[in-house]
Amino acid sequence: MEPRLRCPRTGAIALLALLAITSACTRSTPSTASTSTGGTGTSAPSTSRRVPKASIAWHDCDNSPPTFHCATIQVPLDHAKPDGPKISLALVKRSATGSSGTAEPLLVNPGGPGGSGIDFVEHNLWSRALSDHFDIIGFDPRGVGESSPINCGFDVGKLYSPDPAPRTPQGVAALEDVSKAYVASCAEHAASMLPHMGTRDVADDMDDIRVALGVDKINYLGYSYGTAIGQVYADRHPTHIRAMVLDGVVRLGQSGLDAARDQGTAFDKVLTQFFAQCKNLVGCPDDPRAAFLQVQDRLRDGTIPSTGMDRPLTSGAFQLGVGQALYSPRLWDPLAFGLANAAQGNGGTILMLSDEYLGRQGDGTYSNQTDVYFAVSCLDWDWPKDPQAVLDAAAAVAKTSPYLAEGIVTDYIRCAYWPVAPDPLTPPKAKGSPLIVVVSTTDDPATPYSNGVDLAKQLPRAALITKVGSQHTAYGSGNACVDNAVEAYLVSLRPPVAGLRCS
Repeated sequence: MEPRLRCPRTGAIALLALLAITSACTRSTPSTASTSTGGTGTSAPSTSRRVPKASIAWHDCDNSPPTFHCATIQVPLDHAKPDGPKISLALVKRSATGSSGTAEPLLVNPGGPGGSGIDFVEHNLWSRALSDHFDIIGFDPRGVGESSPINCGFDVGKLYSPDPAPRTPQGVAALEDVSKAYVASCAEHAASMLPHMGTRDVADDMDDIRVALGVDKINYLGYSYGTAIGQVYADRHPTHIRAMVLDGVVRLGQSGLDAARDQGTAFDKVLTQFFAQCKNLVGCPDDPRAAFLQVQDRLRDGTIPSTGMDRPLTSGAFQLGVGQALYSPRLWDPLAFGLANAAQGNGGTILMLSDEYLGRQGDGTYSNQTDVYFAVSCLDWDWPKDPQAVLDAAAAVAKTSPYLAEGIVTDYIRCAYWPVAPDPLTPPKAKGSPLIVVVSTTDDPATPYSNGVDLAKQLPRAALITKVGSQHTAYGSGNACVDNAVEAYLVSLRPPVAGLRCS
C-alpha cells in the first residue's frame, strides 16, 4: 500500500508562488451486494473478450477546444455479474494533431485514488511527440468526478481537524470519534458502490474502454496510484497492452501498515532535505526545523489564525499543507514562506496548501477525492481491524521519523473501521505482457524509489529509468533525459538504455 497518493492540485497556491507545475500529479441502479464482503476482487479476469468494434459515441465537449471530444460508456457495477446493474464512466479524448492517419489510443491516469483523468487530459501540457502520435484519452475512474461519483456526505475539513499525532487520551478520542463518524457516513451514503471500488474493478473498466474503442491493444501512462491500475491491468489483461509506462510506483502486496510506515519515512526524509535547503528560499525562517516544531506543538493545543480566510489553521490541516508542498520542490518557496508566517501567527499559506490537497472548492465544499481515496485504499490493502494497532504502528515510526510519519500512518485508522472487508492486491505476474517501462525517483516522498526498482525486477519484461531528485513522479517535469526516453518508447517502442539514470 502506498497511502496518501492523492495527487497534489494546483490553483491558488501555484498562482501565489507564480509556479507552473506540469508534472503528472500537479495539474489532483442500486446493487444488492453486501457491504461486509470484499466485492469483485476474487473474480478471475476475462479470458475471452469480445472482438473489438468501436462503439463509443464521441461528441464535442462543453467549453473545450475542438481537439477535445467527450463520451460516456456503461460498465458493470460488478464485473462478476456483467448483466447486472451498470454504472457510467466519463471519458475525454484529445485527438492526435499529427497527420499520420488513424491514431493509436494512449490512456492516462494521474494518480490518486481520486484523481480525475478528464481534468488531467484537459489541463496538462502534452508534448508534441505524444500529441502528434496518440489520441490521448483520460477517464474518471469509477466513483470519481463524472463517473458515477460517490460522496460520503461528510465535511472533509472536519475529518482533518484533530491532531493526527495525538498525545493525550482526549486527542486519541477526537481522532477516533471523527473517523468513526466519517466511515459511518460513507456506509450510509455510498453503500452500493463501496464493495466495487477496488483497483481490480478499475482495471476491468479500462479493458471495457479498450473494447469500446475498437482496438486490440492500448497504450497506457500511469502515475502514482495510476501505476497500481497499470500493474493490475498487466496482470489481468497482459496481451491487450502495446506499451505501458509506470511512473512513481505503488508497491502491491505489502500490508497497509508496512507501506504507510515506508511512505512516512520517505516524507520525513524529503522534509529534512527541505530544512537543509530552506536558507536558499524566499522568506525562510532562520531555523526552519525549529519553526516547524514550534507550529506543530502550538497546534496540538489550539489553532492558528489564517489572515484573509474563514477558518484557522488546525493540526491536521498543517500536516496536509506541509505534505502537499513536499510533492515537488517547486512548492518549497510557498512552504518556506508559509512556515515562517505560521510561526509568527498567520497560518493562511499553509491552510491554502492544505485546501489544494483536499480539493476545497470556492463555495467551501470539497471534491470527493478523499472519499474515493479511502474507498479504494481500504479495499486494496490489508488493514488491522483494531484501531489501536494503527496508533501503535504510528507511534513506532515516529521514533525514527519524527515529523510527518506518525500522522501519515494514523490517517489509515479509517480503514480499521471500514464497512467492507479488504481484498488485498498482490504483486503482478503480468505473464505475456510486452516490455513495461518503470520510472522511479530516488527521493520521491510519496512512492519510495525501491518500489520501482523492485517492480522492474518482478515483471517478466521491464526497463527501469532512474530519476535523481526529490519530486513525486518524473515524466513531464522538464527533464529531457526522462522525457525523451519515455516518448521514444511510447511512440516507437524503442526501449530505454539499460540502467538509464537521469539527473
